[in-house]
Amino acid sequence: MTQACIFLPVAACGGADAELEVVLWQDGSARHLPFARAVEEVASPWRMILPVEAVTCCAVRLPTRKARWLRQALPFAVEEMLAEEVEKLHLAVGDVLTDGRHRVFAVRRSWLVAWLELARQRGLAPVSIEVDADLLPGEGTQLLWLGERWLLGGQGNSRLSFHDEDWPHLLAACPVPRSGHAPVEKQVLESVDAWRMETDGYGWLAMRRGSDLAQGEFAFREERQDWLRWKPVLGLVGVWLMLQFGFNLVQAWQLRHQGDAYASTNEALYRELFPQDSKLVNLRVQFDQHLAQGERSGQGRLLGLLGQAAQALIAEGAQVRVQQLDFSESRGDLALQVLAPGFDELERLRERLIGAGLAVQMGSASRDEAGVSARLVIGG
Repeated sequence: MTQACIFLPVAACGGADAELEVVLWQDGSARHLPFARAVEEVASPWRMILPVEAVTCCAVRLPTRKARWLRQALPFAVEEMLAEEVEKLHLAVGDVLTDGRHRVFAVRRSWLVAWLELARQRGLAPVSIEVDADLLPGEGTQLLWLGERWLLGGQGNSRLSFHDEDWPHLLAACPVPRSGHAPVEKQVLESVDAWRMETDGYGWLAMRRGSDLAQGEFAFREERQDWLRWKPVLGLVGVWLMLQFGFNLVQAWQLRHQGDAYASTNEALYRELFPQDSKLVNLRVQFDQHLAQGERSGQGRLLGLLGQAAQALIAEGAQVRVQQLDFSESRGDLALQVLAPGFDELERLRERLIGAGLAVQMGSASRDEAGVSARLVIGG
């Protein structure tokens, strides 16, 4: 797709003017608009096309082709060929000619800065800066009727504009073949080898490319436009990051709120289970300590009672058997459902347990075919 172009007219050489009428070529058609409005309506990225009258074009042999040293050597190479002080000019290197020389373009720096600054104030700066006569094809001599004057370009050194009466003086210096592009009524120049009817000179030039003058101190504008092309993507990434950050904040608040609720519930349960603890430092550690103490005390009490009961049962021999055993940790007692041959054996067992220093309670005894069954509660 051809980039949009704003063509500055010859009158632009007088200085930057937001109301100066320029030509905006965009979407296949050319419109004449004030510069400020053209910049507001142009589609980015766009190209600024300078009139050749504002630019000096020459060819010089440069001592180096390395980009690092080229710009340092450039002012010394062209200084004698320019009418103005080289320090006031912006220099740009163009194509390499067949004889090894470089085409060089010189434009007044303050003039170019003023137009670019005006473009930035009204919209966006151009991605490239080119010269209308340099957009002509590079074969032989090329002539184009544009803006009420002729443009001259091609393979030669010259990039300039002229009027009909100037052509005889330029003819000898123009290499062949000489090609002209103009409406039929303007195809009047002598010694032109081929004519092509061209009624839309701006559209024809817009589809061609020339040397880009956005170099050196002006080169950053292209980088700036590259960044602007990524601006929508970066904007979407920024919105996504903001949404993600907001989601994380909401999620963190919800989790914290739930954690506070769980902590309050746990604290209430702890105080209900262990009312003797008036100070809470670390709920989990204190809770684990109580569980460990409870586990150790319960197991120790059970084992102690079982050991003493076992000794009494062993002393009684195999006459008394344990049918069921229940241990209550809260009461600290051991309940035994025992079966003995008679009441005498049960009584001897109770006496041995009491003799071992245990508190013993005997429930009602009952006799059946298997013997006498009774419930003994030890400890408590």
